[in-house]
Amino acid sequence: MAEAGMVIVGGGMAGARAIVGLRANGWQGAITLIGEETLLPYDRPPLSKAMLTDEKEPSPAYLLDEGMIASLKAEFIRGARAVAIDRTAKAVLLEDGRRVPYARLLIATGAKPRRLTVEGGELAYTLRDFADGDHLRNRLRQSGTAAIVGGGFIGLEVAASARKLGCTVSLIEAQPRILMRGVPEEIASVVHARHAAAGVTLETGTALKAVETDGVLLADGRKVRADIVIAGIGAAPEIGLAKDARLAIDNGIACNETLATSDPDIFAAGDCCSFPHRLFAGKRMRLEAWRNATDQANVATRNMLGGSEAYTAVPWFWSDQYDLSLQIAGSPADGVTTVRRQVGEGFVIFHLDGTGRLVAASGIGPGNSIARDVKMAEMLIAREASPPAGVLADPSLQLKSLLKG
Repeated sequence: MAEAGMVIVGGGMAGARAIVGLRANGWQGAITLIGEETLLPYDRPPLSKAMLTDEKEPSPAYLLDEGMIASLKAEFIRGARAVAIDRTAKAVLLEDGRRVPYARLLIATGAKPRRLTVEGGELAYTLRDFADGDHLRNRLRQSGTAAIVGGGFIGLEVAASARKLGCTVSLIEAQPRILMRGVPEEIASVVHARHAAAGVTLETGTALKAVETDGVLLADGRKVRADIVIAGIGAAPEIGLAKDARLAIDNGIACNETLATSDPDIFAAGDCCSFPHRLFAGKRMRLEAWRNATDQANVATRNMLGGSEAYTAVPWFWSDQYDLSLQIAGSPADGVTTVRRQVGEGFVIFHLDGTGRLVAASGIGPGNSIARDVKMAEMLIAREASPPAGVLADPSLQLKSLLKG
C-alpha cells in the first residue's frame, strides 16, 4: 500500500494551492491530488468571460503544470472520481477500485451549477468546467438569440459575453431585481442600466414556467424565443462525498474556524464548505470566490500540519461587467446603515453595523477606479474599525489615514 500522506480531493484553485501550501509549510511526505477531470488544475473565472469571447481557440489557464507538480513531488491522479471515504481505515476509494490512504485529507470539491427544476430544465446549458465552457463557446457562435435564466454574477457575465458575440440576449430573473444576494440596490441598478445600454433585454420579477427547444415559456404565458438557453441560477456545494462519509453538513461541509470538519483528520476548503467567521459574530458562511479558495487552502494546510489557526480573512469578491468593475469586501448583509462615497465616475457604499463598526464595502466604477478604496475598507474591516462616517463619505480624505495608530 502507498504511503499514507496528505491527500487532496478536488483539482480546482483550493486543491492546487494546497499542494504549494503543504510544501511551503515544511511537509516532506507524500502528497496526492485526486481530480475528476483529466486536465491539470486550471483557473475557472475566465470560463464565463474570455473563454467565450476570445477569437483564438481557448486553452485552460493552468494553475500548476506538469513540471511544477513534479518539482513539488506530488502525485496527481487525474480523471478519477472519488466515490467514498473510509474514515476508519483513513482511505479514499476511487471509482476504479483504487484506495488512496491518508494521514490527513482535504476536501476541495467546489460547487456545481444548480439545475432548472421546471419542465424541460435539462435543456438549459450550465457552466462549471472547461468542457462546459468550450461547448457553450461553440454553441453561442452558432446562435443568433440567447435566453439566460438568472440575474446573478454568472448569468450577467455570460449575458455580456453573448452580446459581445453579437447575440440578441434576453435575461430572465424571478427576483424583483438582479443581484439580489449581497449587492446593494444602487449598485445593482447601475449594472442593470449598463446591460440594458448594451442591448440586453432584462425581465425581472418574472418567473419561468418551462424550457422548450426554441426558447423559454414564462409564467405569465409569454414566450421568449432563443436558439440557446443558459441557466445561471447559482451553485450548490459539492457535498456528496462528505455526506456519504457522515461528516456534518450545514450549507456545505460544516467546518470549525480552523477548517477542520467533524472528523479532525479531514479538512475542507473553498466553495464546498461553510465555517463560522469571528469577524461577523461567528456567523456561518459559505463563500464562492476565487480569493477565498486560495486563502482557505493556505490556512487549511497549515492546520493539517498541526496548526490551530482560525480562518478570519475578510470576504472579497469581484466581477467585471463590460467596462465596469464591481467589488465587494466583507458582509453587506450585516450592515444596518450605509455611507456613500463618490469615487470619480464610480462610487463605494460602506456598510456599518448597529455599533458603527464597518462590516462591508461595495463599489462599482470603470476600470480599477474603486479598487483602492475597497482595499482600504477591507483592511479596516479586518481591524474591526468604526471609522467616522464623515471621513468615509468625503472623497478628498484618504481612507488610508484611518489605518494609522
